[in-house]
Amino acid sequence: MSYPSQPSAERSITTFDEFVRLADYSLMDTLNADPDAMGDGDDRRARQVLSGHFVPVTPTPLAEPEYVTHSSTFFKELGLNDRLALDDKFRHIFSGDISVAHEPMRQVGWATGYALSIYGTEYIQQCPFGTGNGYGDGRAISVFEGIINGQRWEMQLKGGGPTPYCRGADGRAVLRSSVREFLAQEYMQALGVPTSRSLTLYVSKCETVTRPWYSQDSYSIDPDILVDNPVAISTRVAPSFLRVGQLELFARRARSNAHPKALEELRMIVSHLIEREYKSDINQSLSFADQLVELAKLFRQRLTTLVANWLRIGYCQGNFNSDNCAAGGFTLDYGPFGFCEMFNPGFQPWTGGRQHFSFFNQPVAAEANYHMFWKSVRLLLTEDAKALESFDQLRHGFAETMQEQVQKMWKAKLGLTEYNPNLFKKLMELMTESQVDYTIFFRELSHIPDHISLLKKSFYVENSEQLEEQWQSWLKSWRDLVTKDNDLAEISAKMKQVNPKYTWREWLIVPAYQQAMQGDYTLVRELQEVLSRPYDEQSEEIEDKYYSLRPKTFSNIGGVSHYSCSS
Repeated sequence: MSYPSQPSAERSITTFDEFVRLADYSLMDTLNADPDAMGDGDDRRARQVLSGHFVPVTPTPLAEPEYVTHSSTFFKELGLNDRLALDDKFRHIFSGDISVAHEPMRQVGWATGYALSIYGTEYIQQCPFGTGNGYGDGRAISVFEGIINGQRWEMQLKGGGPTPYCRGADGRAVLRSSVREFLAQEYMQALGVPTSRSLTLYVSKCETVTRPWYSQDSYSIDPDILVDNPVAISTRVAPSFLRVGQLELFARRARSNAHPKALEELRMIVSHLIEREYKSDINQSLSFADQLVELAKLFRQRLTTLVANWLRIGYCQGNFNSDNCAAGGFTLDYGPFGFCEMFNPGFQPWTGGRQHFSFFNQPVAAEANYHMFWKSVRLLLTEDAKALESFDQLRHGFAETMQEQVQKMWKAKLGLTEYNPNLFKKLMELMTESQVDYTIFFRELSHIPDHISLLKKSFYVENSEQLEEQWQSWLKSWRDLVTKDNDLAEISAKMKQVNPKYTWREWLIVPAYQQAMQGDYTLVRELQEVLSRPYDEQSEEIEDKYYSLRPKTFSNIGGVSHYSCSS
């Protein structure tokens, strides 16, 4: 499932007052606030939140905020004039100072709680209270919800300061991670992969926080120095930020009878999910039980399609826990993510992620998250045996559906009309042995070469004569299938639509955020432009700079080939 681009409004929104009038708060108006919350939003101390769907909380403004960049593409889709990004009140709002808001927009935002499970195992160890009631949006604060061009959007400040879920942290995001998330969301959207969106990025000219990170050219697995980082706030946007972990939280409370309204709050959050993410796809006249069956079917389709897309483009989520799994079926939470350069099925950029969140293991991680979704929502179906049976069948069919989506993806990536398991298996062996660049290889293959020499620009090592012969044999077998009764020009064009030319290369991202930390945003904006057209043939200058193998000097370098969650 992909969120379609919305057409621009006939007249763009040029003033802050016009923007404010778009506010419409479905979450705060229809769900339960934490009854123990402070009414004024001054609720930033870490504490247990025992009930309710959200906590009203006011973000902490950046000191001396400075504009870094905004998404002109998304502004256009929303019908917002680019000048708004530099408007003083607009800048105040999206750098954390929502005191300038006026009705119908509110001067208080909200944070939500959620549970954590890893591979289907429930965890509470990360909660400082040992109960799971302190886990949630620790530094992400939503400040706006409204209907724009017929689509409901929620706008959330990443790094907006502490909330009751901050677990004692400062609630800030550094410029490094903010640049990465901003660019990654822009890139994923351009790739056609469902994702949260980037709106704006502001940085403080004077406020810094200290974070562990890597020294220059460090080979350390874990960060080895402390670095003072400029504080930044990026605004990410989505139809909602409802997660599987949120459903889990209310299901856990319902199972344990944590409070009298626990089961009702679970029902409310699931109903809200349908309203926010699936309203156009689920017949509202169906019984609630049948709506839940449809929800499970649609979420399964979205999630399996999403993960197949991740494999297609070389993306590894790094930390695909249930709390990082959007219940709307799109990419969410760009923390320890990475893109595979030298092909490795076990690629994992996050030092704490191990193999269970590695590149080719993401379908298994997705099934674990779907299992927690199924387990949570199932509590609402115990009195409808027929619906429950259908619901359970959807869970049992996840692996098969996932396999179908992945095979469909490989078929398109290879330009084939049918998935060929033997051809694919041999290709994976050859790609691993030759250490090919994942993106360059498939882009060059999209030209449908007749000799292995035309693919060599994607190889990190020289091949032996024996390996060259194996490659040539594979290439002939593949071409025989591709060219059989087909128009090669048409097949090549279709392959180039699924095999991007330009990918995320961390060694090119690092200089951008390093320069940004010195106040120079030129490279950030250049990357934003290049990554906005990943399938296009761009200029020769851009190709020379961005379409190349990773230099050996960046192999195994901390902060480039691998990194911690520090952000």
